[in-house]
Amino acid sequence: MGDIRDDIFRRVAHHRVTAAVIAEAEGLVAETGSAERACGELGLTIDRLVAEGSPVRPGDQILRFFGRPMQVALAEERLIGLLAKPSGIATAARRFVERAGEKPRVVCGAWKKMPPTLKEMIRRAISTGGAGERISPTPFLYLDKNYVRMMGGIRETLEAVVDLRDYLRVVQMEGAYQDIALEAEEAALYGADIIFVDSGRSEDVGRVTERLNRSGVRNRVEIAFGGNIRIEDIAVLKALDLDVLDVGRQIVDAPLLDMRLEVVATDEGKQESI
Repeated sequence: MGDIRDDIFRRVAHHRVTAAVIAEAEGLVAETGSAERACGELGLTIDRLVAEGSPVRPGDQILRFFGRPMQVALAEERLIGLLAKPSGIATAARRFVERAGEKPRVVCGAWKKMPPTLKEMIRRAISTGGAGERISPTPFLYLDKNYVRMMGGIRETLEAVVDLRDYLRVVQMEGAYQDIALEAEEAALYGADIIFVDSGRSEDVGRVTERLNRSGVRNRVEIAFGGNIRIEDIAVLKALDLDVLDVGRQIVDAPLLDMRLEVVATDEGKQESI
């Protein structure tokens, strides 16, 4: 079965049409490489394409191209879908990074929970926004709460990996076994490099850092915090003794960066409308 648009465009099928993808909100553009490849697959010629991570404002042209009417119609279906969601993620990541400043550093590991077909796109968008994709750029062992449960405790888990010297040791904790401050102290004493307080309760960070300072082991570890962090929480969290913020849904579930596709000229001499 053919595409009805072939009939719709029959009289203008060979006209050259210039179109643009235009930002309708302020943000960062991500996945420009995917958009460029899609244009190539559709046989479109790119006239202008902003660089990956470029800031845009309402009315800015993100991508400008020309082709035949059918190609442009197909482009409208594909290009915004490739650009809008990752650009929204990159924009959200950048806002968190800017609000946090130099410390704590912002990471977003929630891309690992996404469907396999989306993981790489989301990971790249997070990076475009300036946030880390992982809790540490150095190779590490992520010893999550289920590992700890299966191994019988924090000490037992860390002792099991003592010979794996080429990796940092990240221990996730929520206070499941004892007071979370005591769990953090145990982890620091038995070789953890990053203590991930994943309770979502900012008051736990203060208790953990107080305990580690009192025990003289705070300088042995980095402290990360996660759990439903919102942009408005950053001011409070910056006042704590934190090294890493792991932001999840507020980045990966960020809304689309609004954009639209507009035909701006045809080869019959019509002037640009925008």
